[in-house]
Amino acid sequence: MQNDQNTVSPGLWALAWRRLRRDKIAMLALAVVGAFLLMLVLSMSGLIVADWEDEVGVSYAPPTFAAGPASTVLGASATPVPARDLTPTPVNLLDPLADELRQLQAEMGRVTAGAAIDMAGVVDPLDVEMAELRASMGTAGPVVRVARLETLPFGADKWGHDVLKKTIKGAETSIVVGLVAALLAVGLGTLFGAFSGYFGGRIDDFFNWFYSIFTSIPSILMILTVAAVLQQKGVLTIVLILGLTGWTGPYRLIRAEYIKHKAREYVMAADAIGASHWRKMFSHIFPNVSHVALVQLSILVVGFIKAEVILSFLGFGVPVGVVSWGSMLNEAQNELILGKWWQLSAAAIAMALLVTAFSLFTDALRDALDPKVK
Repeated sequence: MQNDQNTVSPGLWALAWRRLRRDKIAMLALAVVGAFLLMLVLSMSGLIVADWEDEVGVSYAPPTFAAGPASTVLGASATPVPARDLTPTPVNLLDPLADELRQLQAEMGRVTAGAAIDMAGVVDPLDVEMAELRASMGTAGPVVRVARLETLPFGADKWGHDVLKKTIKGAETSIVVGLVAALLAVGLGTLFGAFSGYFGGRIDDFFNWFYSIFTSIPSILMILTVAAVLQQKGVLTIVLILGLTGWTGPYRLIRAEYIKHKAREYVMAADAIGASHWRKMFSHIFPNVSHVALVQLSILVVGFIKAEVILSFLGFGVPVGVVSWGSMLNEAQNELILGKWWQLSAAAIAMALLVTAFSLFTDALRDALDPKVK
């Protein structure tokens, strides 16, 4: 029994995995891609960077590694504290203008005993309640707030958002667009290529005519044309733009594989036992050409991530309020004029790291799935 198990030949995927494991660069690239995908799942579930929109620093705060807890000093005394000793100037959190109004009203002689009157001579109906609330909270005196020092490896943007958290949140949009659009494009290309290569004849002529129309127009013009037709911005719109224009590459390769495999003996045997066309196409032939679709999927993910960045940079991408690497680069072009380089660096480093790792893994996967490689 043991000898029979040892004589079983490993399948295509087992051999491919063996070759892939021997490639250290490929495994390192796979680890980087896996880390990005894990970060994507954690970000979408809200376990990380859920507070990326919080203002943790001043506008365009430079990169810093200083960190410390927030502190609040409460004073019960009305003795003024010199402004130079406070960061920022002391304020009353309940009513920031109360002290200033009282001072102005006192100077104008319009404060009566028992009620606070505003500058128009109207009694403040909440004066008693506010006084009781201040007394119960022990905040009758000035309140000094000391700003919290955040660790900002890539600084803050115009609105004081942590650029590192913003980059992680932007990765969520860019990676989702790349993956879903690539799945759509490969799905369409595989379906069209299977029908064209298997049936041939007029069906093949129709799909070849359709393919020629798409490939005769430069890809960037085709993308911008579809974007202009759809008009409405959003992640779904970008997925449709890229998916509906990126199926031509998978179609060409899958069609050629189906033309080659439909004349093989195993397909003829399936035809002899009465298998339907659909079963022969997707239960018999497709498993033998699935490695081509997988490689095309990984290639298109890289291309579509870069395409999303270009579309968002040109203003055809994600809407206002949705962050992506492309929208960050779009904001960074104005920041560079002011010498603020950290948002550009964060988005560029993250995108370059993911695209490089995905490209290296794609090349290794192509070599591992090549039956000619021993």
